[in-house]
Amino acid sequence: MIRDAVPGDAEAVAAIWNHYIRETVATFNAAEKPVDEVAALISARQVQRCFLLAEGQGRVQGFVTYDQFRGGIGYAHSMEHTVLLAPHAAGQGLGRALMAAVEAHATKAGAHVMVAGVTAENAAGRAFHAKMGYVQVGLMPQVGRKFGAWMDLVLMQKILS
Repeated sequence: MIRDAVPGDAEAVAAIWNHYIRETVATFNAAEKPVDEVAALISARQVQRCFLLAEGQGRVQGFVTYDQFRGGIGYAHSMEHTVLLAPHAAGQGLGRALMAAVEAHATKAGAHVMVAGVTAENAAGRAFHAKMGYVQVGLMPQVGRKFGAWMDLVLMQKILS
């Protein structure tokens, strides 16, 4: 089931996000997300955009949210998303459901493009986005650093409208 997140979901969302921060290169961020910051982000995104959850078996299985790709009026119709699933939830179609929901929300809100910034080392993330209709439009060598290594960022995008 896909539903809107509420600040009370912040602990479950932070647990998923922090797993990827601690254990993977799916994000360059090395600082874990405090629950209060996640709650504030959920509140802010629910006012300006959306923050959606995939729920199953009585718990949060993943989330997706989006915001403007870059600041300024010229980018007002270009969005960037974050989508993460609990490790045990992969392969169940939840990522596809979350992406379909966030793309529908963004399209209805007037977005034209959705951008994905995927770590080049995250082959599964790149493949997932390609299956969702995203195409690679850029490669930024060595712009991220994590676990003592420089990492590349792949920019992928999908035209929504």
